Amino acid sequence: MQYTLEESFCVSMKIRGTGGRDDMYGTTSVQNQPADDMPDKKLLVPRYRADITAGSLKLSESRRIADLLLHKVDAAGWADAIVKRNILQARRPETARRLAQLIKSRLETLGPDIWELIRDGKGSVATHAVFAAAVKHSPLLGDFLALVVADQYQRFGKSLSNKMFSDYLDGCRERDPLMPAWTEETCLRVRSSVFQMLAQAGYIENTRNLKLQSVHVADPVVRCLKANREDYVLRCLQVTP
Repeated sequence: MQYTLEESFCVSMKIRGTGGRDDMYGTTSVQNQPADDMPDKKLLVPRYRADITAGSLKLSESRRIADLLLHKVDAAGWADAIVKRNILQARRPETARRLAQLIKSRLETLGPDIWELIRDGKGSVATHAVFAAAVKHSPLLGDFLALVVADQYQRFGKSLSNKMFSDYLDGCRERDPLMPAWTEETCLRVRSSVFQMLAQAGYIENTRNLKLQSVHVADPVVRCLKANREDYVLRCLQVTP
């Protein structure tokens, strides 16, 4: 389903509520600010980025990066772990560095409480903790949950579709004028990454049939997000009935 700007704003208002430090956009949306309060255009960055194509949830790798973060490893220690010891088991040092940076960027959007759940959690606890970090890091993923996946659950839809994601990307371009123009290949890679994450987190049965499933977000993850007032992330995760 493609959303107009007005429809997207209405949906976002329903999603975000009034409490917590996060609004629909994780921070105050510049689109809703008076002209005099708009920040310098040079400081504006796209809300929607394609960096999500660099990988899926990468749970085992995220556990290792979470451990490094919790131990506050310095730059030399990072280089030793990622390149010399190759703890991510990448084929090339360049690949290891890129993957480490992606996962580190994801996890740093939250904090030590989530890192501990990622490193030490079992089963769905660790998976949902990584998924929460991915949602916070990528509004492209979070807004898809909040706008499209939630809508399908509310309509008692049975599954997602490739067209739904294509229409969603069209809506993203309306909501975010700074969104770069992506090639068809990039759009396909973004879609593949998003659907893979949804499957890994349990929201869809698999990436072939895209059948929706009910998800009970692991209680420790819910408590952690509530304690840290991560309202946007929590609402994105709790879209299932």
